[in-house]
Amino acid sequence: MKLRDMSVLLAVILIVAMLVVPLPGWMLSILILINISLALLVILVSMNTSSALELSIFPSLLLLLTLFRLGLNVSTTRSILSEADAGGVVETFGTFVIGDNPLVGFVVFLILIIIQFLVITKGSERVSEVAARFTLDAMPGKQMSIDADLNAGMISEHQAKDRREKIEQEADFYGAMDGASKFVKGDAIAGIIIVLINIIFGLIIGMVQMDMGFQEAITTYMQLTVGDGLVSQIPALLISTATGIVVTRVTTEGNLGSDITKQLFQFPKLLYIAAGTIFLLGLTPINFFLTTSIAAVLAFGGYWLSRVPEVQELPTESEEEEEASEQMKSSENVVGLLSMDPIEFEFGYALIPLADTNQGGDLLDRIVMIRRQLAIELGIVIPVVRIRDNIQLNPNEYRLKVKGNEVAKGELLLDHFLAMSPGSEDDLLEGIETVEPAFGLPAKWITEELKDEAELSGYTVVDPPSVVSTHITEVIKRYSHMLLGRQETKQLIDHLKESYPILVEEVTPDPLSIGDIQKVLAKLLRENVSIRNLPVIFETLADFGKMTNDSDLLAEYARQALSAQITQQYVSEDNGSLKVITMSASVEKLIADHIQQTEHGSYLSLDPDSQQLIMRSVSESVEQLSLQQETPIVLCSPAIRMYVKQLLDRFLPQVVVLSYNELEPNLEVQSVGVVNVA
Repeated sequence: MKLRDMSVLLAVILIVAMLVVPLPGWMLSILILINISLALLVILVSMNTSSALELSIFPSLLLLLTLFRLGLNVSTTRSILSEADAGGVVETFGTFVIGDNPLVGFVVFLILIIIQFLVITKGSERVSEVAARFTLDAMPGKQMSIDADLNAGMISEHQAKDRREKIEQEADFYGAMDGASKFVKGDAIAGIIIVLINIIFGLIIGMVQMDMGFQEAITTYMQLTVGDGLVSQIPALLISTATGIVVTRVTTEGNLGSDITKQLFQFPKLLYIAAGTIFLLGLTPINFFLTTSIAAVLAFGGYWLSRVPEVQELPTESEEEEEASEQMKSSENVVGLLSMDPIEFEFGYALIPLADTNQGGDLLDRIVMIRRQLAIELGIVIPVVRIRDNIQLNPNEYRLKVKGNEVAKGELLLDHFLAMSPGSEDDLLEGIETVEPAFGLPAKWITEELKDEAELSGYTVVDPPSVVSTHITEVIKRYSHMLLGRQETKQLIDHLKESYPILVEEVTPDPLSIGDIQKVLAKLLRENVSIRNLPVIFETLADFGKMTNDSDLLAEYARQALSAQITQQYVSEDNGSLKVITMSASVEKLIADHIQQTEHGSYLSLDPDSQQLIMRSVSESVEQLSLQQETPIVLCSPAIRMYVKQLLDRFLPQVVVLSYNELEPNLEVQSVGVVNVA
């Protein structure tokens, strides 16, 4: 255990000893001055903290200082009643206030006690109660605000966790302050009672046991009582004021001893102010040597802390190894290894400048924009992308993982540009042959000197950060259905419920569970259909959810309800028409006749030969559309659309399959091919 931690424990033991062990007058004077110094230091620190959590040990510190002050009261009362002496400090304070008229001096002292009890202490107690109540009442709103920021992608999961911990610490702090303020009030009441005891029993003991006259007894014990009350109430007044300051403007990882010494002495220069104040007390009849010694100790402490604050906080190598060993043995550390990032982007060491802002990298900003863009396009909040370097990869290599599985990879040359061919056969541009990672197009890595020449030749030239950003965007689009789980679906439902509460109540939890809704939304995302228009999707689920909970059928109904969105997504911007591959009546009948209905849903049971014929016919038409740089779209009847998609997904996942009900009635449709099996 560190020396400063032991010092706090020893101080608590000495305080307890003060309650039962008589102390000489000179020792009482030292402890009284230490009490005043600590009170000064506490109020100065409280005035220089920007938030309450910077002095999170204040409730416990308040209890210890109150105990210390009560221990002094007991010791001085014992000395006053037994020896009619409580040290030079008490006698000097009493002489100042009493003067030549004991009655007037005692009245002035009573006024000070009344101010302390009725004004400062009562006010601090009330402020603590109100602060605790308002902090606890505001907790749900703050938690909802954090969840909203996290869902909107404005903060990361780590930032959200830190903000939640801060809210919990604030609640703990103000709840503790509400209780600790009662100690201050009880201390003030105890001070008044001790004053009455000292005067009444002092007169009795002085006149009966010490053979004093009434005048001598009243003067002696009045002076000692007032002095004792002052040296006790002045620090109490400062502590009460500090309490009010802290709660008007929680617990940390360290123990109480380290927290007290660390936070109480976090402003070493303030020790100079406390030392100067104690030194000025030496200009009064108080023992000059005593005050000067304590002031020198405080000043030296301020100088020493100013010189070596960082050295004190640096752990030794053995301590670091011990801490690391404890963390490895901790069960929480093992549990933490089970967590998996939804999206990971790993890269070799040569690509570090992409993410290093000090080297001009803007990948982090680009990913933020990607998350915003996909939230608008897809209607879901993409999880935070975990970015890290991996020395096991090749220097210029990167890879993307979704739910821990590698789904894409590529290579970048940071000092080159990627030039994608315009499609001409006369390709004389010099460069390193490669493939554009997002769409698989033939490309070349060229130097910066050839950039202008490539652009004049019709090449599409992009820089490496744009290449990887486009790749990340397309990969997330392709696997967005895997990123939408039940928890994410619940967040979307809660967001929708704020504007459409009746609609949400009609859909979930009855007749559809969150899992049922998640399956429907995931099927839409799997075919690149945005779920941003959640009200329309939920209207459809409300209409058909009572008839069936088959997620495939509900997804088909939802697609039909989103016909305007789907039409706009695929229609040609040039002439407003849609070029499609239709299916012959015989093929549609063949597929419809081989749909098998079971208790767990329906599926297509088609013989391999027929499947091969359909796939060959579709492939021929798709090749023709690809030459025209058109999106391959197969159009069929609503009854077989999802089965056709299931069939084509095995070999031609890029082909879009639409039904007649998913297109707007006024849309011009051009058939550029027919699927036959003849």
